[in-house]
Amino acid sequence: MKLLVAVIKPFKLDEVRESLSEIGVQGITVTEVKGFGRQKGHTELYRGAEYVVDFLPKVKLEVGVADDQLDAAIEAVTKSAHTGKIGDGKIFVMPLEQAIRIRTGETDNDAL
Repeated sequence: MKLLVAVIKPFKLDEVRESLSEIGVQGITVTEVKGFGRQKGHTELYRGAEYVVDFLPKVKLEVGVADDQLDAAIEAVTKSAHTGKIGDGKIFVMPLEQAIRIRTGETDNDAL
């Protein structure tokens, strides 16, 4: 099992959720976060004063996937979150040692 963590632009969330649902991913955890990458934020003008917005709004998705679903999940997120512009986001993949469904006690792939 793997834990797929993706940081994407907020307006792409629905597209990513739909594409993950199409490949059979049943659960996602979504968190609103702020951050920056290479773009290092931007400058805005407010009431005549310039100020720097260092942290841009992003959405972080956490998805537990079975090993055989990993490549399809990465492809689904990549294609649906892609805009071709700076700040599209990143995907991180980490090993997931154990998963337990609290309600039923199911473990590992059955719990996903």
